Amino acid sequence: MSANRKRRVIFVAAAGAVGLTLTGCTGGGGGGGGEFAGEELNVVAAWSGAEQENFEAVLDEFEAQTGATVNYTSFGDNGPTYIQGQLEGGTPPSVAVIGQPALMRELATNGDIMPLSDDTLAAVEENYAQDWIDLATVDGSTYGVWFKAANKSTVWYNADIYDEAGATEPEDWDDWLEQLQVVTDAGYSGISIGADVGWPLTDWFENAYLRVAGGEKYDQLTNHEIPWTDPSVAETLEVLASLWGSDVVQPGGDQRDFPTSVTEVFGASPNAGTVFEGDFVAGNIAADGNSVVGENALFYDFPSINGSEPSVVAGGDVAVAFSDDPAVDALMQFLASPEAAEVWVPNGGLTSPNQNVDTLLYPDDISRQIAEALTGAETLRFDMSDLLPSAFGGTQGQGFWQEMIAFYQDPSDVQGTMERLEAAAASAFAG
Repeated sequence: MSANRKRRVIFVAAAGAVGLTLTGCTGGGGGGGGEFAGEELNVVAAWSGAEQENFEAVLDEFEAQTGATVNYTSFGDNGPTYIQGQLEGGTPPSVAVIGQPALMRELATNGDIMPLSDDTLAAVEENYAQDWIDLATVDGSTYGVWFKAANKSTVWYNADIYDEAGATEPEDWDDWLEQLQVVTDAGYSGISIGADVGWPLTDWFENAYLRVAGGEKYDQLTNHEIPWTDPSVAETLEVLASLWGSDVVQPGGDQRDFPTSVTEVFGASPNAGTVFEGDFVAGNIAADGNSVVGENALFYDFPSINGSEPSVVAGGDVAVAFSDDPAVDALMQFLASPEAAEVWVPNGGLTSPNQNVDTLLYPDDISRQIAEALTGAETLRFDMSDLLPSAFGGTQGQGFWQEMIAFYQDPSDVQGTMERLEAAAASAFAG
């Protein structure tokens, strides 16, 4: 671990709330005083660059409070392969932070990771909504602490265009169609969609389905307990068709990639007023450099459908432990505390699912709004395509991805789309 990493100090007394014993802690990092002085932990996650630097600051604070030494390794985009290799070599990490609930379930089922201790579970129950706890639960035992989240239910709009057109933030789906028409009537496309690959379109379906069918049916469809020919799927596709088949959508979406769809709204010469995708759109806007998030680049929540309650489709990264060593458990408790997230939150780039994090610490109004929508959602579900077998949910040119592209191209083919989705799902779940 680099010796020159910047150390950050928070109120040490707060850690007592998550069960850390701080007697004798000198605040000097690994090798100093503290209950776990001399112990060494290995933590792995996908984060590199600025995200790695910010997460290492979180780990530095744990070192300062406990005396443990924590070594961090980034596995990049190769999490499952990296972890499997470490397991096969007999050198699993102490803690891994992973973005795939399916991988967490596999590790739990194989006995590779430990259920949360009573103290860590108590910290999780104090700080997280039940939906997040359920997402980390396998066969009745809770295995994970969700540290980082993504709100994938945000609709971004160019406020300059909306003001020029006289459009407003919509109250629900029907009003959204009307406001997009107002933008279109002003000479812009109401909304730009990048549909040259399937993942943005599966996000569309997931958000619409959660609002049409509710959380219970969302779970049933995810687990293939109901078929993709269920009436709830038909209703969702018809809702999407009411937008995708209208003239408010910028033409050529199936030839447009996602970053370009953002540029069409927030570039130097915008052609559309709106783009839907997750909170990461803010990064695309910033990289493009022609609009400013929080000024003319704003967002509203994905609209309610048929009076649906506030709902969020989320992604995220969950910490799991490969050992029940007391120092490892102390780190898991720390990651479950609001204090851990509050080391990173002021620096930007972290949306915490921990509902007790002080939202005033977020660096701007937009990131605060994103976090509050996430933690305040009455219904929250994880990205469906990340929970499905990859042959169906996440493979280019087939399954969910491909059938949503085909439906985008022909929104009138509701029945055929359902039948092809069901055939692909049945094959993937059988295999």
